Amino acid sequence: MGLWSMLEVAKPRNFSKTNNYIMTKIKNLIRKQGGFTLIEILVVIGIIAILATIVLIAINPALQFRKANDTQRTSNINAILNAVGQFIADNKGKLPTGIDTDVATKETISNTDADICSQLSPKYISSLPVDPDATGPVTNCAAAYDTEYKINVDANGRVTIYASGEEPAGTDNISVTR
Repeated sequence: MGLWSMLEVAKPRNFSKTNNYIMTKIKNLIRKQGGFTLIEILVVIGIIAILATIVLIAINPALQFRKANDTQRTSNINAILNAVGQFIADNKGKLPTGIDTDVATKETISNTDADICSQLSPKYISSLPVDPDATGPVTNCAAAYDTEYKINVDANGRVTIYASGEEPAGTDNISVTR
C-alpha cells in the first residue's frame, strides 16, 4: 500500500466541507481581531492626556520664559556695565557725564535721566540694550529711549546697574556692581 492510498483511507468523508468550515472560522477570527475597539482607543487617549498634563506641570513654560527674561536682563546689565567700565578706563577714571554721583539715587538709563547712550554707543557698545519686555535695542541716541535699567554710583565710586526682574516681580532684584 502506497502513501497516497494511506492518506485516502485516513481522509474523512467530508474533508472538503470540514476544511472549508475551519478556514472560514480562521478568516472570521482574523477579521474580528484586525482593529482596536473604541474603549481601547479612549483609554490610550486618556493615558496620553494625563502624561502630557504631568509633563507640562513639571516643565512650567511660563516660569521658564520668566527665567529666560531674567537671564537676558543680567546679560544686558553686564554689557552696559562693561561699556561703562571701558569708558572709565579710557577717560582716566571719569564717569560718563549722564551719571549722577549722588549716592542715594538710582537713575533710569534713558534720554531724560541718566543719558549715557551717546558716550557709550557705538565706541564701547554697539547698541544700548533694553529690557526684554520693551522694544529693541537703542541704536539712535538722539531719539527718545528708555532702557528700563537703573544706574547708581556708591560712595566708593563703584558703579551698580539694576534691573527689575520677574522673580519676584516689581523689585530691583537683579544687579551687578563693579
